[in-house]
Amino acid sequence: MKIGYIRVSTQEQNTLRQEVLMEQLGAEQVYIDKVSGKNTNRPELHAMLDFVRKGDVVVVESISRFARNTKDLLELVEQLTSKGVEFVSQKEAIDTTTPTGKFMLTIFGAVAELEREYILQRQREGIAIAKNRGAYKGRKPIHHPGFESVVNKWKSGELTAVQAMEQLGMSKSTFYRKANYLDGNRQK
Repeated sequence: MKIGYIRVSTQEQNTLRQEVLMEQLGAEQVYIDKVSGKNTNRPELHAMLDFVRKGDVVVVESISRFARNTKDLLELVEQLTSKGVEFVSQKEAIDTTTPTGKFMLTIFGAVAELEREYILQRQREGIAIAKNRGAYKGRKPIHHPGFESVVNKWKSGELTAVQAMEQLGMSKSTFYRKANYLDGNRQK
């Protein structure tokens, strides 16, 4: 059975181009993730890995849709191989049924990872230049209405820390960091 895997980085991005390709390639089942490919923590990827069986072929539009670094790529392909499943990347014309395909997979995976690192490096350089010019202020802080009131209730014992975090919709680290910051500003 041919199984397609599609990934885009955000909910807003369109998967239509990849869906059309999967249809043209004869994919009988398609899994679609709309999340970053920075790691393998993707629900549809895991569902696909659980579903595939010996003799299946997993098809992707390109390596970058499947994995963003060589380590993840090779581990994912190894998982497929251990189940007797082949991997095909259409854009790079890679087919793991052949020794050349396996070799090319490793090479293209390394190139994709290098490309990603270059993108991140250029992004860091651009941010540094913008900061030096005073044009980049970073992410705007999120305002939590009623934060001080909820923290006061927590400190007085009216709320547990967990209840306070839930009311504010904050993670543990953010809650304690902001509460400590609030205390530091009160003492000044």
